[in-house]
Amino acid sequence: MTTSEYKLLAIKSSYGAFINYSYVVVDKTTREAAVIDPSWDLEAILDSLAAEQATLTHILLTHSHVDHVNLVGALLERFNPEVYMGAVEIEFFRYQCENLKPVKDQDAILLGNTLISCMLTPGHTPGSICFSLQDHIFTGDTLFAEGCGICSERGGDPGAMYHSLQKIRERVHPSVRVYPAHSFGLEPGQTLDMLLERNIYFNILDKEQFIAFRMRKNQPDAKSFV
Repeated sequence: MTTSEYKLLAIKSSYGAFINYSYVVVDKTTREAAVIDPSWDLEAILDSLAAEQATLTHILLTHSHVDHVNLVGALLERFNPEVYMGAVEIEFFRYQCENLKPVKDQDAILLGNTLISCMLTPGHTPGSICFSLQDHIFTGDTLFAEGCGICSERGGDPGAMYHSLQKIRERVHPSVRVYPAHSFGLEPGQTLDMLLERNIYFNILDKEQFIAFRMRKNQPDAKSFV
């Protein structure tokens, strides 16, 4: 998928029960590339970079869970890119790697001529960051097409998740396409407008009702949305 400034490639990978999406963003002028949440399939990422004749200069991490960061070391060895993660996330989980750059809400990252904006969206973890570009937003485990991330693990906070979804509603244009780190039936790239209409967590407007629903007992599994 292309825009005036950059090209986006989605990479689906799996390890056991984990199915993840990583994304490669290539600046069309400089051929600098960023990979978002590199997980499981190193060869697919390397092949994508080679096919685009791109050099990896940035790694963008929405949060620090292992299924989002497990290829950071391998990519650092090959390309020595800068690595960006939320400052709150780094502090809370004591995340460490080479070339680590903490970012805060509304910080900007420049990938060649492509501007990437950072949006702090706690809830799934305390320092989760969404990365916003001209036509796309990468939401990690904060927002899925079908729901939102679980808030029951260490550092999770359903009240913070409620406010993070409201922030996305307020800051992101409805035409922007949403690219989460997991899919539960709908392909990545749905418009935010569609999610605002169909995603149940955007349609629970009362905070206490939102918290009760996200944390309800007897869900079939932790990622159930209805």
